[in-house]
Amino acid sequence: MTELNVAQPSSPAAPAFDPVASARALLRSARRASLATVDAGTGRPYVSLVAMATAPDGAPLLLVSDLARHTRNLKADPRASVLCADVGQGDPLAHPRVTLFGVCEAIDKEGHRARWLARQPESGGYFDFDDFHMLRLSPEGAHLVAGFGRIVDLNWDRLRTETSGAASLLEAEAGIVEHMNEDHTDATRLYATALLGAADGAWRFEGCDPLGCEIGLAGEARYLPFPSPAATAGDVRKALVALVGEARAKTAAG
Repeated sequence: MTELNVAQPSSPAAPAFDPVASARALLRSARRASLATVDAGTGRPYVSLVAMATAPDGAPLLLVSDLARHTRNLKADPRASVLCADVGQGDPLAHPRVTLFGVCEAIDKEGHRARWLARQPESGGYFDFDDFHMLRLSPEGAHLVAGFGRIVDLNWDRLRTETSGAASLLEAEAGIVEHMNEDHTDATRLYATALLGAADGAWRFEGCDPLGCEIGLAGEARYLPFPSPAATAGDVRKALVALVGEARAKTAAG
């Protein structure tokens, strides 16, 4: 019998691995992280769980209490690392994670109020307490583990989001968030399900930067890159309209 060679349909090529994009997505979507400090009493490593957001350039922001052991540690030695992990089901080592290391510095928490509370609304009850302070981890570099064979060290200059020229966007961010959550919840929900593969739900818009936007649901967050960098609120609007069109096309295609 003659053997028939039947050509198999080729599967679409997997997108090329982009370590910078992967690390940025992990950072921007982190709402909790493991914070490693040097214990002031023993000199040993000390790890604690902290709430987290990011500054416009992507550097981790932390709201810490004077009563916390990690706060006392950082006053004695400001060196620290944060681990942001995409925790899912199954083997925990199969999920991506990124560690940033650098020095923690005190910053004005009032200047980051809107950005923090949009991502950590539960902290509104104690944000104004005098014994709570905001720190910025000023990164020196990062270590990304994004899967088997995908282990990359990244320089902060390569990972950070450039914000020069985007002052008007950053000033408008709170208004963009309010507008999206009042008038375009359907679009945010579509971003989550059609473009990010997330479960359906009442996703909310949490913020944006020149390279993308953050959406959240019940303490979980996702980061959606823009088609091109944005410098103004108008640029963000164009990006969001384009992403809605892409999401609707994917939904219609099944």
